[in-house]
Amino acid sequence: MRLGLIAMSGIRAHSPRLMEVGLTLPAVLERGKIVASMPTLSLLTLAALCPDDVEIEYHDIEDLAAQGPLPENFDLVVVSSLSAQIRDAYRVADHYRAAGTAVVMGGLHVLAQPDEAARHCTAIALGEGELLWPQILADFRAGRLKPRYQVPPNTWFDLADAPMPRWDLLNIDKYNRLTVQTTRGCPHLCDFCASSVLLTPRYSIKPPEKVIAEIRAIKRVWSRPFIEFADDNSFIARRQAKELLAALADEDVGWFTETDISIADDPELLDLMKDSGCKQVLIGLESPLPAGLGGLEIKRDWKLKRQPSYEAAIDAIQSRGITVNGCFILGLDGQTPDVFDAIHDFAERTALWEVQITVLTPFPGTPLYDRLLRENRILEPGAWEKCTLFDVNFRPTHMTPQQLEDGLVDLARRLYEPDFVQRRRETFFQRRRDAR
Repeated sequence: MRLGLIAMSGIRAHSPRLMEVGLTLPAVLERGKIVASMPTLSLLTLAALCPDDVEIEYHDIEDLAAQGPLPENFDLVVVSSLSAQIRDAYRVADHYRAAGTAVVMGGLHVLAQPDEAARHCTAIALGEGELLWPQILADFRAGRLKPRYQVPPNTWFDLADAPMPRWDLLNIDKYNRLTVQTTRGCPHLCDFCASSVLLTPRYSIKPPEKVIAEIRAIKRVWSRPFIEFADDNSFIARRQAKELLAALADEDVGWFTETDISIADDPELLDLMKDSGCKQVLIGLESPLPAGLGGLEIKRDWKLKRQPSYEAAIDAIQSRGITVNGCFILGLDGQTPDVFDAIHDFAERTALWEVQITVLTPFPGTPLYDRLLRENRILEPGAWEKCTLFDVNFRPTHMTPQQLEDGLVDLARRLYEPDFVQRRRETFFQRRRDAR
């Protein structure tokens, strides 16, 4: 049996103006290149669950497109895609189905829009792939593949049982980092978040020894790798986090992760992060102003309560030499055009090493999408190609959609202007010297 795993890679804005102006800006383009150059961990995990007699090929769609026609020698194809690229994914799936090849699709978009996805593939997988893939594969090989597979309610995958991803399927030379998952889920439940919280009802932790085993497996194919932890929010569970970081210190790897501002409350944790090779953390600050933070989380206003401590927290993290990539969302309810200058000034005051700005995006399946749809504020319902984090597809409360797009472009120009970036980084180094 021959299995093809196809990842819809790449990042781009739908708006020609944003493509021409916004995504030519160095900092935005650099992060886009990083995201595009990471393999799809979910597909490598499915590969690890296959019996030894299954012949597997992993492909990024951009590589296939450059080579010409899609390969036709597969018995079964799995296509993975985010919402922004789902139309392209459907075209790939339609191509293989027309050629008589069975196609399976899963992931967040398929979970949110199962009937739509089912029109383009042989079977859909709704929920965590580790729980569904063994049955899907067995049914296919027995000639009884069903059109829909779904994880039962209140069922989740224990990351303690996670298989070793198939890093050997990759051409390592084309990647600048590889991903390792240490946790799945996030307790904050932000209404805009299209992440693994849609796939699983609980926060799951991979045992530290399994994480270290994965990193050592990566080192066997790449002697000095850079690791990105593919987590929604690392280090929520402090005891396990500290065990992992203590073990990671012996592995001599650099790494990056996404986490929240609460890591600044724990000096021991920060010191362990520094000593274990942490180079940068990405933190969703969302706004430097209280306006817009209220009601962001479904259960509690956690970030609103933390907002007064943002500046001190960033200083505590960056004083260790760990750079912060501060992420902000433009267009939150309650935000006015004042937010654009506020973000610029905040970045300067705090000497943020990196700044990531995005537009509030109503991803399918999120509470945000459902709410904005009820309020008749989505400009083009079903325009998944605008789920890029840069395209505006809703009506903000205190500005027009055009004001929001104009503000995004103008703020990006100012934030990523080389002199401003250099000034922030000089301040970063000076503050680090002062902290010693």
